[in-house]
Amino acid sequence: MASNAYRKPSVSPSATMLKALPMRFLASPEPGGWSRRLPRRSLRSVSAALMTNPAYFEVGRFLGGYGFMNITSYSSSQFGEPSNVAGIQDLGLGYSPEEIERLRVQDIGEGEVTIRLYEGRVVQGPFRGTRAVFKVYPGARADASEADLMALNELRTHAFLQSDASDICENIQFLLGAFETATGEQWLAFRDDGRYSAADYANVTSARQLKEKSGGTPFWNPFDRAYKLELRRYFVLKLLNGAMSGLVHMHNHDRLHQSLGPSSVILNTALDKEGRYLVPRLRDLAFSVDIGYSSIGAGVLSDGLWRRASAAGASTPLEKRAFGIADDIYGAGLLLAYMSFIPFCKAGVMDGISLQRLLESTFRLDIYAAREYCLADDQLSEAVSFLDLGDGAGWELLQAMLNPDYRKRPIAEAVLNHRFITGAVLRNY
Repeated sequence: MASNAYRKPSVSPSATMLKALPMRFLASPEPGGWSRRLPRRSLRSVSAALMTNPAYFEVGRFLGGYGFMNITSYSSSQFGEPSNVAGIQDLGLGYSPEEIERLRVQDIGEGEVTIRLYEGRVVQGPFRGTRAVFKVYPGARADASEADLMALNELRTHAFLQSDASDICENIQFLLGAFETATGEQWLAFRDDGRYSAADYANVTSARQLKEKSGGTPFWNPFDRAYKLELRRYFVLKLLNGAMSGLVHMHNHDRLHQSLGPSSVILNTALDKEGRYLVPRLRDLAFSVDIGYSSIGAGVLSDGLWRRASAAGASTPLEKRAFGIADDIYGAGLLLAYMSFIPFCKAGVMDGISLQRLLESTFRLDIYAAREYCLADDQLSEAVSFLDLGDGAGWELLQAMLNPDYRKRPIAEAVLNHRFITGAVLRNY
């Protein structure tokens, strides 16, 4: 199929996956300001039913695929998911596909479900002309009962979070519709608000530094370097702020993410110089957990979470809810660590798996001891300096989010309002 070809999906006559779900949705409102933002054209809000008829969509080229972390193995990290190779090439950094492949961490964890991504567009209804990204879960014919559960859970989570048209979060991926094909595959259609992930951005930025510092690009003066470093710091803090805004919205609506990592944050740009226009969005809600008090302890996909809660001494519904929220915060802390190191180090110096092992195994979550270790390595100096902003505000927040005692971790809103995440540590913005 040619890259610009579109086709209609093949579906069963009874493609009614969403019969019982809320049907009123609204386009995501225009982003507000994390800090001073250049003006943008406002979008007209469109109210429409969630589209379950495949005739409303056309499917384009295959974009790639990736695996999920199983929730029972979440603690072993999600940093190894594949990068968007085609998207990285589009950035024009001069890397071959083979070189880009070598930049990727290969271990994708223990999850057995692999989904496929396609580009597409809406061809009927009020969203006609809207670009879409299709997320395809394997069907029942592939003996994918776990995939069916994940698809339905992701679908219901998005439907719930979008059920109030006046309260839709710009920092969570927007679901346009869903349907089931004749082969039992579950297709979820999301608005195409960006195809780069935070992992893509980090890997590309790290590779660019390696190329620059190894003489692959012309020498640039210290003033230019300082300016680029400031742009990168702004971009990363804006990314983290957006991701935490999405997580705050989920927690405020009694939903955990439970699969948070650099691959589960999508970006509308991966260029530091476009940081003012950056809008990060959370995706991959297949393992999301309902923590309303009537739902605590229920759900096949959340069994691992509740077992870990019990092992940590959480016995009452209130304690288990607190554990779930703290578990999400721990995942967000690992995301903070990843984004504080990988984009500020040359490729090959540090990767997500090694970083997590350093923090968890070597230093047993003593973040300040880890700082002393990193301070002695010149190759980690920019990462240390980044977390040192605001008299060590980054290290302070990282220690709080990765506290071994889940009861002492901050809630998502406290993280969002921390001076490091608000960008207050940057003087020039």
